[in-house]
Amino acid sequence: MQIKSQRRNGAILSYIAIIINTVIQFLYTPFLTRMLGQGEYGLYSLVSSVIGYLTILDLGFGNAIIVFSVKYRAQGRYEDEKKLHGMFSVIYLIIGIISAGIGIILSFFARQIFGNSMTGDELGKAQIMMLILTFNVCLTFIFSIYSSIITANEQFVFQKIVTILSAIMKPLIMVPLLFLGFKSLAMCVVLTIVNIVASISNYWFCKKRLKTEITFKGFDGALLGIIISYSFYIFLTVIVDKVNWNADHFILGIVCGTIQVSVYSIASQLTQLFLNLSTAISNVFLPKISQMVARNENSETLTSEMIKVGRLQFLIINLMATGLVIFGKPFIIWWVGNEYQDSYYVALILILPTCLPLIQNLGLSIMQAMNKYKFKALMTTAMAAGNIIISILLARKYQAIGAAIGTALAQIIGNVILINIYYKKVINLNVKAFWSEIIKMFLQFLPTAAITLAIISITNIDGIIGVLIYGSVYVAFYCLFAYRFAMNAYEKNIVKGVLGKFSHKT
Repeated sequence: MQIKSQRRNGAILSYIAIIINTVIQFLYTPFLTRMLGQGEYGLYSLVSSVIGYLTILDLGFGNAIIVFSVKYRAQGRYEDEKKLHGMFSVIYLIIGIISAGIGIILSFFARQIFGNSMTGDELGKAQIMMLILTFNVCLTFIFSIYSSIITANEQFVFQKIVTILSAIMKPLIMVPLLFLGFKSLAMCVVLTIVNIVASISNYWFCKKRLKTEITFKGFDGALLGIIISYSFYIFLTVIVDKVNWNADHFILGIVCGTIQVSVYSIASQLTQLFLNLSTAISNVFLPKISQMVARNENSETLTSEMIKVGRLQFLIINLMATGLVIFGKPFIIWWVGNEYQDSYYVALILILPTCLPLIQNLGLSIMQAMNKYKFKALMTTAMAAGNIIISILLARKYQAIGAAIGTALAQIIGNVILINIYYKKVINLNVKAFWSEIIKMFLQFLPTAAITLAIISITNIDGIIGVLIYGSVYVAFYCLFAYRFAMNAYEKNIVKGVLGKFSHKT
């Protein structure tokens, strides 16, 4: 399959994977909590959360492998690529062993850590679950080199199919086991088995289809130093981003209490879903951008690529954002109840300012490919600090909405204003041309959203049926309007290609 088709189909499959995970989240999770019971579900959530932190030991190496693999291939340095993969195979093995050691220690001291809040039976289960999930994380590290190699080769279709099948298989296997009386221990085992199958599938694809060769000689200490320097800032950004998006929960818990935390948490779930959906396109472009940088493409070419991808991002993000504005409130009331109406306003405050940097996500890939991510990492750290200070001050008076305003202000200052200055001054991207395209598209859609909002405001949307009916009409109208008036020839060809494939299959 051609690389362009891989990118297009990979992005489509990314959306399918996100939709499937979302459906599972909305349907499977309530079923799970009922079958397990609150205590057992809480036990599983706590243990998986604790062991899940071991995954940060990746240290950002995954992105580095992709960037440097693409760079070596573009320069014809195939032996260096083999050595790179061999070096990281060993490094990931060491990281896997370290993660196993930490997990075993945590399991050994489970009684000291959780003894005051768990019964003896729960502690016994927790220790076994910790060991199973530690094995799962260890295995993930050992095989993670193959996932990076698949991405570097832009084989997104296989990768996304594995992701989709993994997401489906977990509940498909677990539901019958729950009816048979199995509990959280079985969930850990199922999770691990599915992960083993996915990891072996990646290994098989690299060896049999990509004919990947790995050389375990010629360890390059200087290269490792460069990669560690490159990866550190990506790793720092990931950690600080977690703090930035989760700090408000802790602040509200201290300042306002659990009710405001729950209001914010509902909005936070919608925000995370929004972030995942909006990055499905840009995530498949890192290998291509790395190739362009390795070929020393000029800033005009990179800007053109960012505009092309940014327009596609806008079409999706604008649909999601206007849909949230118009239908978000009745959906939240149906989903979690009238007492969570403030979650709608919190979600708007969190999500709408985030739309702007999400449209520009390809700029982050350009920064990574150029090894200029230091500014982003340091800026994100400053943003998190500012977010915490502002959110504490505003949460005291305005509760969850105040905390959301603090996060939104940090996003606007850092990820909108400062990052665009950096793109223009340091990366030499034509920021003015980029935003001119986006503003032009926004103005084209503005009357459509305004008319729809006016109609909805005088119409009573009752429950999920009303949201689905009116929402489906809006999506259909939006898509028709976009195709007729907003899309250019390139974007229309993508739509024709996708619809052509579906019509062939049917």
